[in-house]
Amino acid sequence: MCEAKVKLKNFIYHVVENDLASGKYTLVHTRFPPEPNGYLHIGHAKSICLNFGIAKDYQGQCNLRFDDTNPLKENIEYVNAIKHDVQWLGFQWSGDVQYTSSYFDKLYEYALELIDKGLAYVDQLSTKQIRDYRGTLTCPGTNSPYRDQSPKENQVLFSRMRQNEFEEGSACLRAKIDMASPFIVMRDPVLYRIKSALHHQTGKKWCIYPTYDFSHCICDAMEGITHSLCTLEFQDNRRLYDWILKNITIEAHPRQYEFSRLNLEYVILSKRKLNVLVKEKIVESWDDPRMPTISGLRRRGYTAESIREFCSRIGVTKQDNQIQISALEACIRKDLNDRVPRVMAVIDPILVIIESLPIGYEKEIVMQNHPKRPDMGKRLVLLTREIYIDQADFREEARCQYKRLVLGKEVRLRNAFIIKANRIEKDSLGKITKIFCSHDESTFFKYFLDKKKGIGVIHWVSATCSLAAEFRLYDQLFKVKNPEGVTDFLSMLNPNSLIIRRGFVESEVLGCTIGQSFQFEREGYFCVNNCYASSPHLIFNRIVRLRDNWETKSNI
Repeated sequence: MCEAKVKLKNFIYHVVENDLASGKYTLVHTRFPPEPNGYLHIGHAKSICLNFGIAKDYQGQCNLRFDDTNPLKENIEYVNAIKHDVQWLGFQWSGDVQYTSSYFDKLYEYALELIDKGLAYVDQLSTKQIRDYRGTLTCPGTNSPYRDQSPKENQVLFSRMRQNEFEEGSACLRAKIDMASPFIVMRDPVLYRIKSALHHQTGKKWCIYPTYDFSHCICDAMEGITHSLCTLEFQDNRRLYDWILKNITIEAHPRQYEFSRLNLEYVILSKRKLNVLVKEKIVESWDDPRMPTISGLRRRGYTAESIREFCSRIGVTKQDNQIQISALEACIRKDLNDRVPRVMAVIDPILVIIESLPIGYEKEIVMQNHPKRPDMGKRLVLLTREIYIDQADFREEARCQYKRLVLGKEVRLRNAFIIKANRIEKDSLGKITKIFCSHDESTFFKYFLDKKKGIGVIHWVSATCSLAAEFRLYDQLFKVKNPEGVTDFLSMLNPNSLIIRRGFVESEVLGCTIGQSFQFEREGYFCVNNCYASSPHLIFNRIVRLRDNWETKSNI
């Protein structure tokens, strides 16, 4: 146990603490066992933080082991992406990366041992027949006609399976347990199946592959895992986990513990369904900023710190519940609020001409980069005769509650003076194209006047010295709180999950790097998507709004 007292964060920490105190274990050893059939998502981040976090807190070890037992759905792209995500989140696995495929020879030997003991048999029923024979929750299963083959017959048949003498789906190895068990997982589960595909680690060496239920408990034991942590849907599978280890010749017997999976509002966390979104080109790729994948969140602008904080806040329990998306957004909002600079950007611009200023007017205004962080310095912003403001900040007519620019009324330009809208110009379709204003030079920085007059403040950028930019306003991909519960989840797609605007941003961002974040005043937190690499202008992703407005959003 580590010298410093570890904070007992959840029930699993209590288990670990008791196991160390009783002397059952002297070293904590966990593992994170993803299947490389897709990119990791925010639900996996919870498991990563738990497994690696416990190992770190108790100065133990945590393995990264790929459950690569289905070559039909796996590839090296996913392997590399998963390794990158784990490291980006701030964790490092113990020793070399592990693969279930590295244990295939040993797993095959254990399968032979179960056959020798009369505890496994080769079944030649079809996949549908196996499913039908298994029964239901209220009806016991029926024994397969192949169940009573002798161990010798099964050894020969299993060898033939390995030699690729059976077509895929025509034979499998099953455990012989109890077809009348109240737990369906114990009704002679499949241990090996035929998969005629090239494996990204073992190539053509194997054409039979172990199931996850058979392999992961044995791999845990061989790696010396002390606490095997998984989500609640594997709770019944613990019986099979223990049965396999009890009936093979292996010394170690880890204990499996289950915790609730992450369920997040407006989000799908099924890799199968996420794969549909990618294949159907509903999103750009696995790292589309609308995806709940770790790489998608990273590209959108989420930080590793904010994701770890989110996982810490939601905790680890045995109770299934649905977490509000606002909880995730609050974590990134807090993280960025403390450390990113403020900049002005106009996302939906309309031109303002301050006619009372001379043509060619320029004035340098000193602005704080962060209102509470003087160490972040200041910047010079150029105020010119022509500026852009946001279209939402002007109305021809408005009620008194509207504290922005109204025709015939005044508003303050942030960090500058008060202007008054005198007249407007429209195009042939009636759209306002220009607003002509006058200014009051005496009001520079005199904010005490604003409260007295009920004057609001709006942001702006110079029309001649700002940078053209594209703003990608990302929102949630689904318009219902629980898209996982909808049969046709694609019918619940949010048509406004991506809105693209073209506007302008302060020239202060010139020289920024990909992934760099800013708070665009009164607009939200944004990060740089590109730096002119494939576009003539900057592109910014909206990470999150400035405040939580989930209850009032019109498009959700």
